[in-house]
Amino acid sequence: MDFPPNQGLDQDEVTERVDAAIDENEVVLFMKGTELMPQCGYSRKALGLISQHREEFETVDVLDSLDEFRQALSAHSGWETIPQTYVDGEFVGGSDILEELDERGELAETLAGE
Repeated sequence: MDFPPNQGLDQDEVTERVDAAIDENEVVLFMKGTELMPQCGYSRKALGLISQHREEFETVDVLDSLDEFRQALSAHSGWETIPQTYVDGEFVGGSDILEELDERGELAETLAGE
């Protein structure tokens, strides 16, 4: 018998959650772990960068269903890497892109939305 590595959500549930999170939040960060306990350095970096410029934003922990989240997010962004940040429904990027925007002084404006 074959058991999947995670006992998380099925693909349809994850896709619905991703679509809803992107549609319903001005800024959303899909990350490994939570705001209080990021589970990877890239997620921690993205969280820190966003937190410098915004008090309110949504985070979604992808670890329970990582493969399903990768697939659902890839449909929106063309990327499978985590973390991913979306502003006003548009894919912005991962921690590297956020860092570049911050270095150019454009992150605050990007996160302000439209």
